Amino acid sequence: MKISIIVVGKIKEKYYRDAIKEYTKRLSRYCKLEIIEVEDEQTPDKASLTETLRIKEKEADRIMKYIREDAFVMTLEIAGQTFNSVEFAQKIEKLSVRGVSHIQFVIGGSLGLHNKVSNRANLPVSFSRMTFPHQLMRVILLEQIYRSYRIINGEPYHK
Repeated sequence: MKISIIVVGKIKEKYYRDAIKEYTKRLSRYCKLEIIEVEDEQTPDKASLTETLRIKEKEADRIMKYIREDAFVMTLEIAGQTFNSVEFAQKIEKLSVRGVSHIQFVIGGSLGLHNKVSNRANLPVSFSRMTFPHQLMRVILLEQIYRSYRIINGEPYHK
């Protein structure tokens, strides 16, 4: 299985980069992982609705360049479907059994995702109704993908 994570922005903090590196290493035994970073737009303080939509659309255009027609796309959105860890693992496993060879996860920028990205999603996923920094969300997503593969393979993982 190939897993792509398409994200807006770069990781600046070393502790996030270290965690991402660790989960990337751990996942290498289960899947082919790629992380695609697209440039984020600077958001002015007190941006108007028009400015916000323009920024989200520019980021969406960059994201959409990497969305593959043959991939199963999961966007991370507060209003998405929620899973517990076992259900999330079962979803990944079912996709694999159905012949899906490429899953793409999309994490938007600080303003979220534009509708053109959300509308392309096969499955919007929510990890919580809370808002997390998109840098931290990348680590959380990688950890949950790793946990999923441990569950799928019947390997121990702390609860």
